[in-house]
Amino acid sequence: MAKQDDLFKNVVSHAKEYGFIFPSSEVYDGLSAVYDYAQNGVELKKNIREYWWAAMVQLHDNIVGLDAAILMHPTTWKASGHVDAFNDPLIDNKDSKKRYRADVLIEDYCEKLQQKANKEIEKAKARFGDAFDEQTFITTNARVVEYLEKKKAILQRMAKSLDAGELDDVKALIEELEIADPDTGSKNWTEVRQFNLMFGTKLGASAENAMDLYLRPETAQGIFVNFLNVQKSGRMKIPFGIAQTGKAFRNEIVARQFIFRMREFEQMEMQFFVKPGDEMKWYEYWKETRLNWHLSLGLGREKYRFHDHEKLAHYANAAADIEFEFPFGFKELEGIHSRTDFDLKAHEQYSGRKMQYFDAEENKNYTPYVVETSVGLDRMFLAIFATALTEETLEDGSTRTVLRLPSVLAPTKVAVLPLVKKDGLPELAKSICDDLRWETTVAYDEKDAVGRRYRRQDALGTPFCVTVDHQSLEDQTVTIRHRDSMQQERVKIVDLAGIIHSATSMKQWLKQCF
Repeated sequence: MAKQDDLFKNVVSHAKEYGFIFPSSEVYDGLSAVYDYAQNGVELKKNIREYWWAAMVQLHDNIVGLDAAILMHPTTWKASGHVDAFNDPLIDNKDSKKRYRADVLIEDYCEKLQQKANKEIEKAKARFGDAFDEQTFITTNARVVEYLEKKKAILQRMAKSLDAGELDDVKALIEELEIADPDTGSKNWTEVRQFNLMFGTKLGASAENAMDLYLRPETAQGIFVNFLNVQKSGRMKIPFGIAQTGKAFRNEIVARQFIFRMREFEQMEMQFFVKPGDEMKWYEYWKETRLNWHLSLGLGREKYRFHDHEKLAHYANAAADIEFEFPFGFKELEGIHSRTDFDLKAHEQYSGRKMQYFDAEENKNYTPYVVETSVGLDRMFLAIFATALTEETLEDGSTRTVLRLPSVLAPTKVAVLPLVKKDGLPELAKSICDDLRWETTVAYDEKDAVGRRYRRQDALGTPFCVTVDHQSLEDQTVTIRHRDSMQQERVKIVDLAGIIHSATSMKQWLKQCF
């Protein structure tokens, strides 16, 4: 745990030192769980968003985009169930005075059971080698079976209690499992209670006549209320999807772990409208498709796993998370949900307007079912950034900090460095920058020795450094250095754009998804 904490502290420190993420309003001592994306962070975030958009919208002829307003009519949230059911079960520790989500405390306990089972599996793998049958071992080894059955029973009980609103049983479960405050070890807990997460605001010129509104807690409802507008104006045929990215707001009482859980965050969501009865087929399709998108970034297959929900939301008939191994353990990165026809029927009921699709082939109207994919852009940023940050020991015994960002996402694709600040080298280097700038993102750096400049670009995640030296003036060649391997090669200046494009092209990276 200490090692994980140290790694996470390094991630937070590196993000600030190298201009990726700053605490918001830091000059006024900041605001809890609110962060600003700095000059490099905003570029990385934009690139992640564009990588998602290209895969989701640009490469699908039956998915279109939308940018719905943050403020919506308040009845929207009554229809969606957020007014009545958008709650977190919270519990306080009486000794530490700290507040926690009760379900997260229980889920973390279950994750420890999973880790114990995984250790038994890994030991058996090492003992039996190629002859090891993992599935048979999981179902027959007494310890592993005990761990996994206990985990399943706990999660099922928690889900049942939360669905029934039996918060006393949730507390009883915490006490039976002897779950302690993670920071102090105290087991002196208050009762569990529900807390609504929506931010309220006002719309109007005067307090007396103002309308009570909410900052949207999710982006999905903007898609649902525009379903017919998009379908008719775009002449869309089932199945089709509507995608959007944008800010959402949740009054998280327990907001920790840097940008993993914030009060203001950004989502990348797609709602896919399908014929009733076809939803499970598309649910499985999108589970596989979205995992392939994640794997295309090369962060490692072992970093991902699916987690099927024991407790389903009120609108869903199936739900799974793509979980990612963050520095603090496996946590939700993306959700894939079969939302049935709940949302469209709810808005039809509350608005009094039909929200149905006319199927010309079947000559009938019906309310489509919806399969949703929803990934947190900030969580995606953290997953990529934390995985990319490494400390490396070199052959000469020295160390370097390198941010191994997927080159397609790197804020700056190439840094151009004149060897010295004289003899016409800066002028040629700046000329190369000006030319490359039309094709990609470029940095120019002439301060310090070239080795130190390499190290700084490694820490910024820049995939390529181009060094301009005196030979460059003679034969129009430069040295290009690769971030990950540190290998250097001599290339022609006219070939630079092509070399960089082939390594950072979104097309080349996304081809791995399809």
